[in-house]
Amino acid sequence: MGGSRAQVNKPHKTRFSSKSSRNIHKISHKDKNWIAKSNRNVTQGARAARLQRSKMLREQKKEALLKEKRASSGSASPPRVILLFPLSASVNVSSLAEDILRLLSADVGGAFSSTVVSSEYKLRATVLHAPHGDLLSCMEMAKVADLIAFVASATEQSTCDYIDSFGSQCLSVFRSLGLPSTVVFIRDLPTELKRRNDAKKIVTSSLTSEFPEDCKFYPADTKDDLHKFMWLFKEQRLTTPHWRNQRPYLIAQKVDMVPDDSSPEKCTLLLTGYMRAHSLSVNQLVHVSGAGDFQLNRIEIMKDSIPLNARKDHNAMDSDDIQDAEIIHSLAPDPSSQEPLLVENVPDPLAGEQTWPTEVEMAEAERNQKQKRLRKRALPRGTSEYQAAWIVDDTDGEDSGVENDGDDDEDDDGMLLDEGESGFPSQEDTNNSDFEEDQASLHLRDSDEETENDSVMMEGDNMTREQIEDEIKKIKEAHAEDEEFPDEVDTPLDVPARKRFAKYRGLKSFRTSSWDPKESLPPEYARIFAFDNFARTQKHVVAKALKVEQEGRDDCAPVGSFARFYIKEVPFHVASKLCAASRTAPIVLCGLLQHESKMSVLHFSIKKHDSYDAPIKSKEELIFNVGFRQFVARLIFSTDNINSDKHKMERFLHAGHFSIASIYAPISFPPLPLIALKSAAGAGTPAVAAVGSLRSIDPDRIILKKIILTGYPQRVSKLKATVRYMFHNPEDVRWFKPVEVWTKCGRRGRVKEPVGTHGAMKCIFNGGLQQHDTVCMSLYKRAYPKWPEHRFPANV
Repeated sequence: MGGSRAQVNKPHKTRFSSKSSRNIHKISHKDKNWIAKSNRNVTQGARAARLQRSKMLREQKKEALLKEKRASSGSASPPRVILLFPLSASVNVSSLAEDILRLLSADVGGAFSSTVVSSEYKLRATVLHAPHGDLLSCMEMAKVADLIAFVASATEQSTCDYIDSFGSQCLSVFRSLGLPSTVVFIRDLPTELKRRNDAKKIVTSSLTSEFPEDCKFYPADTKDDLHKFMWLFKEQRLTTPHWRNQRPYLIAQKVDMVPDDSSPEKCTLLLTGYMRAHSLSVNQLVHVSGAGDFQLNRIEIMKDSIPLNARKDHNAMDSDDIQDAEIIHSLAPDPSSQEPLLVENVPDPLAGEQTWPTEVEMAEAERNQKQKRLRKRALPRGTSEYQAAWIVDDTDGEDSGVENDGDDDEDDDGMLLDEGESGFPSQEDTNNSDFEEDQASLHLRDSDEETENDSVMMEGDNMTREQIEDEIKKIKEAHAEDEEFPDEVDTPLDVPARKRFAKYRGLKSFRTSSWDPKESLPPEYARIFAFDNFARTQKHVVAKALKVEQEGRDDCAPVGSFARFYIKEVPFHVASKLCAASRTAPIVLCGLLQHESKMSVLHFSIKKHDSYDAPIKSKEELIFNVGFRQFVARLIFSTDNINSDKHKMERFLHAGHFSIASIYAPISFPPLPLIALKSAAGAGTPAVAAVGSLRSIDPDRIILKKIILTGYPQRVSKLKATVRYMFHNPEDVRWFKPVEVWTKCGRRGRVKEPVGTHGAMKCIFNGGLQQHDTVCMSLYKRAYPKWPEHRFPANV
């Protein structure tokens, strides 16, 4: 047993956390205080910077609010627009409008839209009362209203009578447009105090769920009630939809027209009113609601006939005052900087032509042709010289990429299918006679029966009442069939399937297969405009418009100014319609941003309105209300696939879900709301068919129309089956042989060969097939919107 060893405690370096802390005891007391103070200074400096930044942000928000308040309620601000909307037909808003105007001004004119100034409230206001039952007028008033006052009557017997069907429809349309500041006026309350409070509580509890949370309810029977509301309204900060603040607009107080001596069919339209939201340049293009896009001839800035601070004998705006107003100065457009009214692109018919070949090139082509004739090539039976020119020498004598078994003796010319996509079926058939038949069938039946190019409702003038009813019945039956069996079509008996569906192709994968967006474009694509980068263009255009307004240039009519706009080259019949329509609804003029007069392909997120029961078919003509603009378009519907660049076309807009509607229309920069109207068969008022919003502008968006050909198993043997009734002749089976088939029970397979002479075919599947299963084949072709016959409603 060895002796014990004494343990020695060695000094350990881990006593200190770092090398610098080992010598901390050697630092003087003065240096220690300096180090600690510097750390405190850094912490206090960061906190002071945060506090300073928060204070600066508060001051900026306060200045922005003060600026907005001065702009909305100052002496240079335009009059506030108050819209009185009756929730039911029993409410009399005309008397309420007279009471408000009489409260603001002692002298009230008899015009439709009276603009008055009140020295007591230091307020200028324009009071509009919506006509019950006129949807178009109510929509135009809601677009320009700064405050919507919904008027309810407390004398209704039940709570469901406070809002009738028309009031509910308009309220949903107003929500889609974007509600500004809202209040609810309660009329016809009892005079007794207790009954009055009880009735007010009943109306408030019944209508609270229909309006925003910040909506207030006010009694509006007596002068004292309106007086209390006006004092609150004077100090209220009004909120407006975002899309309305993007562009300058004007509500016409007076509409007039001056004939053009040079052209009897044209005239100059005169619109007089207050400039709102932004300043408008005389070099900008303008849009008159329902009439179209135009250029300005000049702008006259006039002296305000009802200033807020000046003392006048009368304080109501009359038409004579507008006509005799003093002109301060006039703005004339600069021809070098005025934006041209460019709508469509002018296509060059010789853009795709080649130059004339030289003699050397022609001689070389002849030598190459002789060498090709001398060379013997093994080609599939029926191949033309044009098709043979595209076959590479390495693939001569081989199969065309279609899967074949060794026992197939028949030729495999037909619809090709690559790994990523299918080849487009050539319209040249195996001989000249078939080629001529293909061309004739394509001219006769260019589109499918389910989506005819011309809408039935467009031809109502040339059809009898019984024919119109029969066509409407057919459309409803097609709508119901499309919901039950989507995309399924029957192969015609009288026309071969390879000719009837010559424009269709097969896709191995709808998501991953490639499809060239520039391939086989229609002639309308030569007339439209496209952006390389739409988001960048929109950012540049908005920044440019903001810069022009901030510079305060001399060619702009400032916000709040009272001006007269001379719009040139307006069709005479359109100007006459506007003058007649100005008696019942406001005429709105809005300024257009750069590029917004040019045609392109617009895509909207759209949903069928709850009150519309009739089916909405693709390529049907609808009236689009996009922001301040109105135009006519013929749309097609498609799904919105996030993980794919291809989108499936829908034949109808089904209720309950959103779809993408694509149209040819003038360019508009989002965000903008959409209200789609459908004109009645007669001369009735258009109905609200759908609502939505502008999504994007992209002509390269690929929309594919899908059809499904169906067949039924005749004999089943393990993985093989004989399928009939999908085609009616063996040539069609050979043509569509490369396309994959599938069943409704989840099996996938391919066509092996035709059987017999009646179109039956032998198919091989990846699993056992059941006798009651249905065999399907999916085919696709690209679909496009229809070019509208009339661009604007006033031109119809």
